[in-house]
Amino acid sequence: MSEVRRARVERRTKETQIVIELCVPGDAPAFETRIATPVPFLSHMLEALAKHGAMALRVEAQGDVEIDDHHTVEDVGLTLGMALDQALGERRGITRYGCFSLAMDETLVDCALDLGGRPYLVHELPAIAGKWIGRFDCDLVEEFFQALVVQARMNLHLHLRAGGNAHHVVEAAFKGFARALRMACALDPALMGALPSTKGAI
Repeated sequence: MSEVRRARVERRTKETQIVIELCVPGDAPAFETRIATPVPFLSHMLEALAKHGAMALRVEAQGDVEIDDHHTVEDVGLTLGMALDQALGERRGITRYGCFSLAMDETLVDCALDLGGRPYLVHELPAIAGKWIGRFDCDLVEEFFQALVVQARMNLHLHLRAGGNAHHVVEAAFKGFARALRMACALDPALMGALPSTKGAI
């Protein structure tokens, strides 16, 4: 590939200030990953996303966490989705679809996604509903992915197949998503730069 697909997006509101820079998963990293948010568990998951998605990622986020973490987690998802959408451009030549089944100890999470331009989230991780990991509210995982899929124009399915440890379930979901995204963003030589759609548009 001759050019690294990358983007930089800023989102600033009265609640949050976020800057995200990324290279599309699987492209040669153009810079070192650096994650800084006021939500430690979110930072941990974003580091896993970058590592397992083979994605150079920089996140600098501040937010009104003295109220709660909701605004910050959701807005990081929004901004990440915006950056991914921008970096993918017209999405010519991409594989478009990706899926990965990720095992983590007793936990198994299936992830499937489509970068076809139509946002939709199916979030079936019942073991984390109402749970907390340290001071992190696991209900914010769905808020993060919902925000991300809308801005990235992505269809995403997350399904828990086995297990129940909240930490393992969330981590498996993020890592499975990272691997599926890496697959979907990859360039398909058979397409020769064409749009991966019979509609002629995404």
